[in-house]
Amino acid sequence: MSQTAELLISLALVMSGIFGFVGSYGLVKLRTTMQRLHAPTKATTLGVGGVLIASMIYFYAKTGHISIHELLISLFLFLTAPITANFIAKAYMARNLRGEDLPPSGGAYGWSIYDDAPDGAPTAPPETSKAP
Repeated sequence: MSQTAELLISLALVMSGIFGFVGSYGLVKLRTTMQRLHAPTKATTLGVGGVLIASMIYFYAKTGHISIHELLISLFLFLTAPITANFIAKAYMARNLRGEDLPPSGGAYGWSIYDDAPDGAPTAPPETSKAP
């Protein structure tokens, strides 16, 4: 393996370790759920991403082929982490905040967890009952 590949791998691993440490430290030290939400979703996602990049560089330098496994893991990680953060934030808001305590949503409609859907908007699908 070339020295350039080893240097890139080492750099990616060190950077991912720093991001992972900062994310873990933030998760432990921050007080509220909304503060803690940023640490694992932002920093540790970049930390795991750095490890995956280092793995891709290693296998490309070793075999000459790009590993699809790490690309798929990266794709799923970067898609699911923001969605999970959104769900955690909405659950926290629904449980701990009142709609009156929030600022205006800034959109044409209010906050989705407090307001009903506007007239004419699609709602939940109608229930189908199977009567015996």
